[in-house]
Amino acid sequence: MNSELFIRSSSQEVDFALFKDGRLIELHKEEEGNKFSVGDIYLAKVRKTVPGLNAAFVNVGYEKDAFLHYHDLGPKIASLLKFVKRVSTGKLKDYSLKDFPLEKEIDKHGGVNDAIKSNQSILVQIVKEPISTKGPRISSELSIAGRYIVLVPFSDRISISQKIESKEEKERLKRLITSIRPKGFGVIIRTVADGKKVAELDKDLQNLMDRWNAMCKKLHGAHHPSKVLSELDRGASILRDVFNDSFTNICIDDETLYLQIKDYVQSIAPDKESIVKHHDSNVPIFEKYGVDRQIKTSFGRSVSSTKGTYLVIEHTEAMHVIDVNSGNRSSKSKNQEDTALEVNIIAATEVARQLRLRDMGGIIVVDFIDMGQAKNRKALFDHMRNEMKDDRAKHKILPPSKFGLIQITRQRVRPEMNIKTREDAPGTESGEIEAPIIIVDRIAEDVKRLLVNKDYKKITLNAHPFIAAFLTKGFPSMRHKWFMEHKKWVKVQPRDAYTYLEYHFQDKDGNEIN
Repeated sequence: MNSELFIRSSSQEVDFALFKDGRLIELHKEEEGNKFSVGDIYLAKVRKTVPGLNAAFVNVGYEKDAFLHYHDLGPKIASLLKFVKRVSTGKLKDYSLKDFPLEKEIDKHGGVNDAIKSNQSILVQIVKEPISTKGPRISSELSIAGRYIVLVPFSDRISISQKIESKEEKERLKRLITSIRPKGFGVIIRTVADGKKVAELDKDLQNLMDRWNAMCKKLHGAHHPSKVLSELDRGASILRDVFNDSFTNICIDDETLYLQIKDYVQSIAPDKESIVKHHDSNVPIFEKYGVDRQIKTSFGRSVSSTKGTYLVIEHTEAMHVIDVNSGNRSSKSKNQEDTALEVNIIAATEVARQLRLRDMGGIIVVDFIDMGQAKNRKALFDHMRNEMKDDRAKHKILPPSKFGLIQITRQRVRPEMNIKTREDAPGTESGEIEAPIIIVDRIAEDVKRLLVNKDYKKITLNAHPFIAAFLTKGFPSMRHKWFMEHKKWVKVQPRDAYTYLEYHFQDKDGNEIN
């Protein structure tokens, strides 16, 4: 596996494009005016409690109050409230919690009025950014994430990532963390801690304790509401969560941001510092590395995949619906069942990519092609789970139903990434068409299908003059690339009568190829 990260900066926002084996799998946007990011901690004030919802509305400075459910208070809410009150009034100057007397845990089946009151000061953490008409979703069960571990105040538990499979490694990590864990703090051991030495874990722990102490110092005399701890910027947080030995390139077009990322990579993986590069060119970074092209072809209602397979993605108020189509592919499979399995496996890979790329959340229903054999449905289910194992968002996948439907729930903590790929149709006052690059990619896929899978010796492509010129001008042109790859020449014929996105193929006898 080969991973790359490209970062584009402008005066108002920063875009992050994460690639895996040459394909765009995540796209993030950090806007300058975005004050509420997942992981930020606020000193806030309870606006009012609503026993009917068993929740409270909390003022964190957003235009709409944040929502805090009873189950998100955490069992140690009484200890947290006592700590905040004593630190805010200056009565407590030791933030280590080693001598701090913990209060009794609250009843998990209790009511919100038994735990918090209106106008009470409380520390809360953003767990879901404002989406649509809703305010932020928050929790008072705080956690501070590091590279290898997550620090949990007012706890004594040590938890280990389920993705670390070795029982011996789990026991080793638990022994190491037990020996260095500060009293009053719980620890969650992350997957990337697998195989790490105690010195690396201890350094990460000390960094988190420094952040905790810095946050506590801000509480004394702080206004309500105010941000007391910021999550790392999006670039550093992405690297913290996904960076591993597979990364071969991190390229940034802003010099200041480049130096920041370089310092961060140097601190977490000194041997990888050399892969961080500054893009200094007149050609925009997303254009240079093909990011814009992949954005154009990966968003939109219809998304093409390999071998002619394509998805149709619809977003309703209640859920996302994805339809799988076999398209115009030709298959060497012996029967319809094998063809359906092959198409579904290709589609499942693309579905997993699309969920991460668009950051789709809530309920997702995927309509795969029906398969009669239980073993094939199981193979599809296993493949779907395997493709989504690297997805950092919490998710659950149900086995295929009798109708070929797979239901997925996926956590949504940020607004969905939605990029418009349709453009104004040239020569018209109204109406839209798909971006030309999408059509060019579809033509390239059809050329490959005809020359390789169907073994045509000679074909002619009839297309609108704009598209024909794009395919033939320059060196090497798209047509030259086809010749180098397939060793067959494609004649491109401009047709003035064609609409902008219309194209057709003919065989050597002039007969149209369907």
